[in-house]
Amino acid sequence: MLDVCLLGTGGMMPLPYRKLTACMTRFNGHSLLIDCGEGTQVGIKERGWSVKPLDAICFTHFHADHISGLPGLLLTLGNAERTEPLLIIGPKGVERVVNSLRVIAPELPFPIEFYELNEKEHVIEMDGYKIEAFYVKHNVPCYGYNMIIPRAGKFDPVKAKENDIPMKYWNRLQKGETVTSEDGRVLTSDMILGSPRPGIKLTYCTDTRPVQTISEHAKNADLFICEGMYGEEGKEKKAREYKHMTFYEAAHLAKEADVIFAPTDNLVASSMPIITKVATENKIPVIGSEEGHVENGALACNGISYKELGKKAGEMAAQILKGEKQPSEIPVTTLDETETIINKSTMETLGIKDPQIENATFK
Repeated sequence: MLDVCLLGTGGMMPLPYRKLTACMTRFNGHSLLIDCGEGTQVGIKERGWSVKPLDAICFTHFHADHISGLPGLLLTLGNAERTEPLLIIGPKGVERVVNSLRVIAPELPFPIEFYELNEKEHVIEMDGYKIEAFYVKHNVPCYGYNMIIPRAGKFDPVKAKENDIPMKYWNRLQKGETVTSEDGRVLTSDMILGSPRPGIKLTYCTDTRPVQTISEHAKNADLFICEGMYGEEGKEKKAREYKHMTFYEAAHLAKEADVIFAPTDNLVASSMPIITKVATENKIPVIGSEEGHVENGALACNGISYKELGKKAGEMAAQILKGEKQPSEIPVTTLDETETIINKSTMETLGIKDPQIENATFK
């Protein structure tokens, strides 16, 4: 399974509930970080994840809101007694930029290896997956990234018997190992597996104009994460000037996708009518994160109840006002229960009939 977490989605200035840009993935004991804006470590801690299994950090570009969290993260890795090398990938000048930031993090117990991006496209082979970097259009050199996890074919017992593969080697060969049998034969996984199955593909791009190369590299992606800087109407000129996208442009770029996911974010929420209009016109369902998204046209969401959240906040406030507790004595509380809400009108527009979802609320 591939876990993906948007640790931060903010631009330029962090907000209390929106940290600066960072995306972290976890797969089979390996972690990858794309960008490392201010607040990245806080986001990792809040998620309950760890920086220890980090293979590499990929930078899209070198504006401060995408890299300012790096020195602290490096120090944390050092304090965790990391000794294995850390790979840092980024546009031309990556080594110079990172070493400049390391003035405040000079002593590290692990080496840093650099991979400089200087072509239109790059492919970097990792342990169990590969990274594709592709050049996009910002006002400084900037790249988008694909993370691709291949999937081997299914086990074929008939093929294994035809190739006279002893059963005791089947498990190891299914894991991709190469085995030398007792009679000296070299056995490989393709001798017992069928054709490779479609893998998992994540596409990530931010701070760019909507250029064709994004559509090309995002084709067949299982998850496409794309920036949208301006949600208000009339901001097209500003988006072109600063080499960003409007929400409308981002939605058009994603129109060939199977589904769009909208995270919890005030700017996203205010622009949901634009996102859902373009998506619905192209028969693409939008999955939201909260009830407000569904009320503005998203097909469905599975999120917390803000009514229940308000009750919790009210109970805490009452304890403080009554003098029963000091603010510092009240632990951080989260809501574990979620509710599924479905927009009946959007469902009918998309031609979805009678979804079998237990305990869903239709609106």
